[in-house]
Order: sequence, then C-alpha cells, then structure tokens
Amino acid sequence: QLVESGGGLVQPGGSLTLTCGVSGLFLNYYNVGWFRQAPDAEREGVSCIRGTNSAVTVADSVKGRFTVSRDTARNTAYLHINNLKPDDTAVYYCAAPLDVFKQCSLRADEYHYWGQGTQITVSA
Repeated sequence: QLVESGGGLVQPGGSLTLTCGVSGLFLNYYNVGWFRQAPDAEREGVSCIRGTNSAVTVADSVKGRFTVSRDTARNTAYLHINNLKPDDTAVYYCAAPLDVFKQCSLRADEYHYWGQGTQITVSA
C-alpha cells in the first residue's frame, strides 16, 4: 500500500515536499516512481528512485526543480519540489513496480502499485 500526503495550495515560486508512505514493500528492493496528472492530460512520470542503490532519475521537464529521496528506516519516499509553477498543478501519485531489482522508469505502465494521489495547486 502506498499513501501520498503533503499536497496543497501553494503560491508560484514556493516549495513542497510530498511524502509516500509504503507498507508491504521494502524500499531497499523496490523502486518508487512519482507521477502527476493534470486535468485532461496523460499521467506524466517526473521522478524515480531506484530500490537497490538510491539512484535518481528526473524527467527533463522538471529537472533542476524536482528531486526525490527516501528513508528506508521509515519505508518512506519523498518528492521535493522547488520553484513551483502554475503548470505544476496536478494530482501527484507515487507508485511501485510489481517486481524488485528493476531499472528506474518514468513510464506509468511499468508500475503496478499506486497511491491515491495528492493534489498540488499552484496559484497566486
């Protein structure tokens, strides 16, 4: 089970950290991907942290503003977002694949377990 939290209404230029609490899967082995979906848009992968070595992948569209980390003791992953823009308004999801020891991916169809999502709205 994955549970996101930390979304909200933020002014442009602000920062947020989203939390993904994970149960039933050990983040030492499973990747965690972060995705977002704006209204009338496809789900977009923004970042991934690899289970085996904590290597981080960030989409070019958000590079320099988004990063991801994890706390394996808490089995929790985090998405750190800086310099938020109105175009970042979306529902944000964390996800995990079905199998362990996979390469990180930003493709939604490579993930099996999904959280319920948390809304970020960027507006003045």
